[in-house]
This record gives sequence, structure tokens and C-alpha cells, in this order.
Amino acid sequence: MPPLSDASLDHALTAQIIVAWAGESGEDARLGWWKTDLFSEFGGKDLFIRLLPHTWDWAIVQAAREAARRHDEALRKSDHNADRLLSLFALGFEIDERLDERLQDLKRSGRTTPDALPGLVETVGEDWAPQRFEAWVGAHGKVAYETAPTGRRLKGAPSESLDKIIDSLVAALAPVAGAYPLPHFLRTV
Repeated sequence: MPPLSDASLDHALTAQIIVAWAGESGEDARLGWWKTDLFSEFGGKDLFIRLLPHTWDWAIVQAAREAARRHDEALRKSDHNADRLLSLFALGFEIDERLDERLQDLKRSGRTTPDALPGLVETVGEDWAPQRFEAWVGAHGKVAYETAPTGRRLKGAPSESLDKIIDSLVAALAPVAGAYPLPHFLRTV
């Protein structure tokens, strides 16, 4: 894989955060893929504003991303060899570590989440509009996949480009389902 640029890492983080936001249930129910309510005004947002007045927006993003990652992990564990599945929240040890480091760097930068990751502005908002999320997913193109016991298995090998991997995994969320469809590649190595 070529060296990872900050732009590629930001692209991946933006996709993970948007999916984590869209998958929430609770007061501002969206897709209901995981049982979190972190972005809502009287849920996690209220708590984090009081606890972390300067970094509350990053705390929400981190917590929602972690909830989505854990849900993704639980689904991957249903495979007899979960480590061979490459998903939106499990991109391999090195990339996952770089994403965590990049998130920390952005958090320490003093910028707000919309300033640091402008791609969030178009999709993540106070009001849930399923068509806006579906349009965002659709903008990532179309991919071929098959339904496997663990989720939507993309056909072919993953690209060498992180941006293309992310775009393919996001595209495989279409059509949007009632449960997280776990789009993934099957690694051969």
C-alpha cells in the first residue's frame, strides 16, 4: 500500500464518523444499527459539553466511532477467521493505528470537527434526512458484492489505495438495510 497521506486518513475518518452517526438510535433515531445516542442534543452532546467544554465535539466523534467499531467487530467475530475480513472499522492494524493517531492529532489541533473534517458538514447534522445519507452513500459509486453469513462481501481484492477501499466499503452500504450490513473484503493474505 502506498504511504498514507493526511488527506486519505481524513477521508477514512470522515466516512467512519458519518456511518457511526447514521447508525445511531435513541432520541434522534437514525438507522438504529447500534444503541448509542451520542450526537443528540439531550443525549451524549449535553453530557460531553458539560464534562469537556473545549473538546466535547471530538469526544462525541470518538465515542460514536468506537461504538460503531465494536459493533462491526462483533459481527466480524461471527466469521471463523475474523482477522481476514477488511471492513470500514477494521482496515488492518497499521491503518487503524494511523487513523487513531490522526484523530488525536486533529483533536489536539484546537480546530472543531467541521473545520478539521469538512466532509462531515454535508451529511452530519442536527436533523436526520435518510435521503441525504443515501445520496452520500450513492456518491461513492457502485460495487459488486455477495451476501455472506457475516455481511456484504465485496467481490474482488481490495485496492492498494485507502481512498478506493473506503469508497468501495461505503458504496456497499447501498441499499441501506435495517441492520448494519457489514460490508467487507475477504483478505487472502
